[in-house]
Amino acid sequence: MLTEGLSIPPVDGPFGVYVHVPFCSVRCGYCDFNTYTTDELGEGATRAAYADTAIAEIELAASTLGAHGELPEVETVFVGGGTPTQLPSGDLVGMLRALEETFGLANDVEVTTEANPDSVTPASLAELRDGGFTRISFGVQSVVPHVLATLDRTHDPGRVPEAVRWAREAGFDQISVDLIYGTPGESIDDWRASLDHAIGLGPDHVSAYALIVEPGTALARRVARGEISAPDDDSMADKYLMADDALTSAGFGWYELSNWARDDAARCRHNLLYWHSADWWGVGPGAHSHIGGVRWWNVKHPAAYAQRLAAGESPMHDHEVLDPSASVMERVMLEARLREGLPLGILEDGRAAVPALTDRGLVEVKGDHLVLTRDGRLLADAVVRDLTG
Repeated sequence: MLTEGLSIPPVDGPFGVYVHVPFCSVRCGYCDFNTYTTDELGEGATRAAYADTAIAEIELAASTLGAHGELPEVETVFVGGGTPTQLPSGDLVGMLRALEETFGLANDVEVTTEANPDSVTPASLAELRDGGFTRISFGVQSVVPHVLATLDRTHDPGRVPEAVRWAREAGFDQISVDLIYGTPGESIDDWRASLDHAIGLGPDHVSAYALIVEPGTALARRVARGEISAPDDDSMADKYLMADDALTSAGFGWYELSNWARDDAARCRHNLLYWHSADWWGVGPGAHSHIGGVRWWNVKHPAAYAQRLAAGESPMHDHEVLDPSASVMERVMLEARLREGLPLGILEDGRAAVPALTDRGLVEVKGDHLVLTRDGRLLADAVVRDLTG
């Protein structure tokens, strides 16, 4: 079972699984994810042993949720990192097979892996596709060399079209490209070049994220020392609008603040599961899980994670149970970001803020939903504060 004293309710509705792979060849200066290069890890946390360790947690998840009776079928799987494709494709397929054998996979299951363009080959992509992966998300970030250098990204932009072509040839149903805008030193022309290149790859989905200078990262230390400037808010807004214009003109539609898809079928169903506060189990060091208002998270270091599972113990570090008020606040924070907007019925005191937000042109009421306008998307965090304040 997961842990003494923590009661996990049965899954009620869509169920997904996130698998965290914490390995990277180089730690990017902007990244504050729970990732490690090989020389940062101790015994018991090797890449060679990782799949078996993750499978041990998958079996733990099945025994925990199986206490309620029939196990939920897995509708989405997302393998993230880190760089999952630092592991052999056979290991990634092996973890997926473990999910199939324990929980069962839905007939239309969406199975995504993240990948760097320089961490795949035609053979590895073919093995992933043949093994059941349906979707791949390439971390491109930029195609401009000096921008990639500031981010400590090591891939060759020239490799990106090859990687996308190989994924198409392997038969992936959906291909996504991730971009980052707002890197210090990135000009408007730099960002336009990255957008044009991404669109030219012919992906089904594009994510464009504003760079956040996270405390404790190498990038934050460089900004603090004055080596590079912090991202400029006005420039970030201009680049977001440029992305929305370019992607819309190319036939993509926004469905979440930072995500655009060719059509509804190309939307990332796994991420939609998060944004709708559905249920998922997070496998891996530092991974978070949520089922029925109960949230828990694993120990962060891969060695500690592996040691606990090897000893037959739960890797859970801590947990929280969301009360009704906290659950409503989370729904507002997450669902306000979506194209469909936020059901007005869940707003409590925040309903009083709606007229002023409407007058400012930040939201509009469509039927029984509150939807961000384009201007509101630029100020989404402020809108949420007003609705939850």
